[in-house]
Amino acid sequence: MAAGREVAVFGAYGHTGRFVVAELGERGYVPLLLGRDQDKLLALARTRPGLVTRQASIDDPTSLDRALRGATAVINCAGPFASTAAALVTAALRAGIPYVDVAAEIEANLDTFRHFAAPAHAAGVAVVPAMAFFGGLGDLLVTTILDGATAADEVHIAYGLSNWQPTPGTRAAGAVSARRRGHRRVRYTGGQLEYHDDALPTLEWPFPAPLGPRPVIGEFTMADVVTVPSHLAVPRVCTYMAAAAAADLSAPDAPAPTAVDERGRSAQTFLVDVLVRAGGTHRRLAATGQDIYAISAPLAVEAVDRILTGRTRAVGVASAGAMFDAPDFLSALSPDLSLHVPLDAGLASELSHLR
Repeated sequence: MAAGREVAVFGAYGHTGRFVVAELGERGYVPLLLGRDQDKLLALARTRPGLVTRQASIDDPTSLDRALRGATAVINCAGPFASTAAALVTAALRAGIPYVDVAAEIEANLDTFRHFAAPAHAAGVAVVPAMAFFGGLGDLLVTTILDGATAADEVHIAYGLSNWQPTPGTRAAGAVSARRRGHRRVRYTGGQLEYHDDALPTLEWPFPAPLGPRPVIGEFTMADVVTVPSHLAVPRVCTYMAAAAAADLSAPDAPAPTAVDERGRSAQTFLVDVLVRAGGTHRRLAATGQDIYAISAPLAVEAVDRILTGRTRAVGVASAGAMFDAPDFLSALSPDLSLHVPLDAGLASELSHLR
């Protein structure tokens, strides 16, 4: 093995975990294949000759310590993160190595900030939750738009997915989050999370090309309501989901993602459109790419690479926008992500009735 290049991937055999393992290999890192299921680990190892497998249980700290031995960092890809994140962060702190995860669960990400901010800072260890499509990407886009400013009046993040073929992990994580909040909905307004039973608003969002205007579900709240306010003074953060994709997610018979290229990506495309209002000004930035699960791999691995090479701006628990140089980080993703500045097309006035 290449000394100092071993990165542990917990949940390596999962859908996103496989993308992370491949991304690490392409960048010259040596993935350590970790997980709870020994049979799945061995099956993955047969497709990745030469890589080490280490079975570990989140309920067994000794097994986690053994699994992380020799690793320079750990990427947690195993949800539900309400069950795995705390144990893995704790193990990473014991090992003195950085921790990154791809959690989209609002409550699990809140737990990481609340429970590990002080111990991670004291240990001088970087902990970056939600370093993925949901939570991480939106935070990087918002931070880039603000261009050094640390406050705004409103942030709106619209997810334009061509479709959504959810993985079993996505469904399981969503079910855990729903139970934790008593099946209520959540919004971020007035500088805090609010739980409610109101019907979700709908509107048409003028996505730029290639997607074009689409109906979206308002207050389809994602992890951005944790990551963005964690370091920016924004009293209102709203996220929206393309209505067709939201319907796919809730359909009990929706298929899992199907690979269409040599990298294992699905045909799904995405467009993330971000609008930030600060005072009387509105600024937008959009990002496009293919496969929301696949894009989480370069996001997470780029984060690890920057931490290990000292390109960070914070210590302890921090979101993507706080930990890294956001514009530079997004630029590094250019092989997988395209950025452009769309015209407002009256979007600010269209959203005024939702305030």
